[in-house]
Amino acid sequence: MSDSLESPRAGSGHADGEPLPPPHGGHDSHADPLLALANVEVLYAEVILALKGVSLSVPRAGCVALLGANGAGKSTTLKAISGIIDAEDGRVSAGGIIFDGRSIRGHDTAGVVRAGLVHVMEGRRVLPHMTVAQNLIIGGHMFPSTVAMRRALDAVYQAIPRLSELRTRTAGYLSGGEQQLLVIGRAIMAEPKLMLIDEPSLGLAPRMVEEVFAVLHRLREQGLALLIVEQNTRVALALADYGYVMEGGRIVLEGQADELRANEDVREFYLGLDREGGRKSFRDIKHYRRRKRWLG
Repeated sequence: MSDSLESPRAGSGHADGEPLPPPHGGHDSHADPLLALANVEVLYAEVILALKGVSLSVPRAGCVALLGANGAGKSTTLKAISGIIDAEDGRVSAGGIIFDGRSIRGHDTAGVVRAGLVHVMEGRRVLPHMTVAQNLIIGGHMFPSTVAMRRALDAVYQAIPRLSELRTRTAGYLSGGEQQLLVIGRAIMAEPKLMLIDEPSLGLAPRMVEEVFAVLHRLREQGLALLIVEQNTRVALALADYGYVMEGGRIVLEGQADELRANEDVREFYLGLDREGGRKSFRDIKHYRRRKRWLG
C-alpha cells in the first residue's frame, strides 16, 4: 500500500468511490472535523462483522470519548482508523475514514502516522530493555535531523516532566503509570494532530490516573485532538467535550459530555449511580445491565 495520502476525489468517500455520507450526529463544532468516520464496517477473518455502520467525528483540537462495555467494538474502531486492523486478520469492508480532509482508508500505519495521526494502544507497549530516552527517540525516528529530534524530545520533557526525571531508567522497570506516560510521550514525539488512546487508566492506581489525565489535559490545551477509549467513564467525560456510546459494534448513544454525565442510562449502566447520585450496589448494577439494552 502506498504511504502517500491523496486527497479524495470530489464526491468520493473512500478508495472504492462510494459517496461519503455526512458524519453521524449534529454537533456544530464538527462542521469541518479533523477526523470523520461514516458507516464504517469491519470484518475479522472475512466472517465476523465487528463494526456495523459506525459513524463519528472528532473536531480539530477537540476531545471525544468512546464509551462502552468490553467487546462493544471500541478498540476495533481505533484500529480501523489507524490501519492496525490489517495486521489482525481484519479489514475495513465498508464506509469512509477521512482524516484532515483526505481518505486514509486502506493506507498503511506508517503513512497514517506521517499524516499526523498516532495510536496509543492498550497495554503500555514500551520497549522494556531500552531506557526512557531511547524509547522516546524511537518515537521520533521520522525526524530529518538530530536538531529536530532534540527539539521534539525537549518538548516531551516539558509536557511530561516525570519523563525527564526518568530518562536514564530502563523502561521495563518503570511502574505501570510511568510506562503509560512513556507511551504517551513516545506518541507525541511524532508531533501528531490527533492521538487515538486506548484505555489509558487501565490497571493504574488512582493517583497515577490523575497524573496521566493531567498530562492529557495539558496536551489538549496545546491543541492536540484526542479520541479516547476509556472504561473509567467519569474521568473520560471530565476530559472530553463530546462522547459516543457503543454496544454490539454500533453507536447507540451520543451527546455533549455534560449531557452524557446527566443521562440516567449512562449514570446507571456505566457510572453505577442511582438517580440521587448515590452509588449502586454491584448486584443492582448487574440486574440493571441484564434488563436494560440500548437497542431494546
